[in-house]
Amino acid sequence: NKMKVICFILIELAISLNSCSRGKTNSNDPSAASATFSASQLTQNNQLSQAGNENFYDFLEKFSTDRIFQLKRIAFPVKAVVSDVADEGMILKEETIQKQEWEHLDLTYDSTYQTRDCDQYSQEVLFKLDSAIVELRGIDNGIYANYFFKRKEGQWYLVALEETSF
Repeated sequence: NKMKVICFILIELAISLNSCSRGKTNSNDPSAASATFSASQLTQNNQLSQAGNENFYDFLEKFSTDRIFQLKRIAFPVKAVVSDVADEGMILKEETIQKQEWEHLDLTYDSTYQTRDCDQYSQEVLFKLDSAIVELRGIDNGIYANYFFKRKEGQWYLVALEETSF
């Protein structure tokens, strides 16, 4: 609940800071490196959620805590870019993860993760029309991950991921 309040405050802040600018994007590619969100896109995402589409933050909470729900909301086989452990994690490789290979993913986040003693990281959600990217960024530790979600027929699905921490 505390995280929802923080997210709401950040969204309201983003809307107020960006109220004069409207970002335009021609790409629906969730892997676009320059994924950003604007006030108009956040407003559109909120309006769509109210119109019967699933709210992303509610989805993400259930996705992170309910294993069965998570398996239903992944577009298998899912594409992944990962660090090659055979090459000490310095080379990236593409993989395809099948349903039977999937390990539960927990994207619940608490702001104390930024200040804990080990494995500190921040988490941010970027929206782009009917897609969202959950970014995890380590603080002086090499954690780097992106999880790409697409909204299909009003429901969110994980479609790809990058776990390139080293």
